[in-house]
Amino acid sequence: MHAVARLCAERLARSTKPFVARGSRGPRCPECRVPLRHCACAWRPRLPANAGFCLLMHDIEPLKPSNTGWLIADVVPDTFAFGWSRTEVDPRLLELLADPQWQPLLVFPGEYVAPERVVETLPEMESGSRPLFVMLDATWTEARKMQRKSPYLDHLPVLSLTPEQLSRYRLRRSCRSEHLCTAEVAALCLEMAGEPAAGEALDA
Repeated sequence: MHAVARLCAERLARSTKPFVARGSRGPRCPECRVPLRHCACAWRPRLPANAGFCLLMHDIEPLKPSNTGWLIADVVPDTFAFGWSRTEVDPRLLELLADPQWQPLLVFPGEYVAPERVVETLPEMESGSRPLFVMLDATWTEARKMQRKSPYLDHLPVLSLTPEQLSRYRLRRSCRSEHLCTAEVAALCLEMAGEPAAGEALDA
């Protein structure tokens, strides 16, 4: 069970009523979360990668079948997932961000942070460290709120991507066609980190 699946199980254990997603009338595969007749588990890749991902997920994101943070955890072994709260911080998240083996970067549009924090290419890694892409997994409105109300992220450099392609993800609609889903952004991060095989697998 990967990190997002564990977070989903923890969230379900706290629920006082069942979570019913749109389009969930039929049975779904518990592993890939798509309807059983379209189960994709046989095609799920898992590739080695030097980079890691830290998903900070809004409350019900792990429960949504359309969430693509699951796909990142499916492909990249070093994927960590934490629930976001405005009033408290998971101490395990703070430990991860302070771990010297990782060099964390917040992946977020640069226009919403101080210019001096913004980087548009991957900075040179400190000796022995690996890139850790910190991603706010939520709707765009929720992600902006999370970024503003998470002061423990304020010291991180912000990797601002300017992707040329439009989103191909069709399970959820965005009000802006240039907004990519979480997995599409993660694929771009992997390519930037010199991980083309993992990036292509995730994009596919």
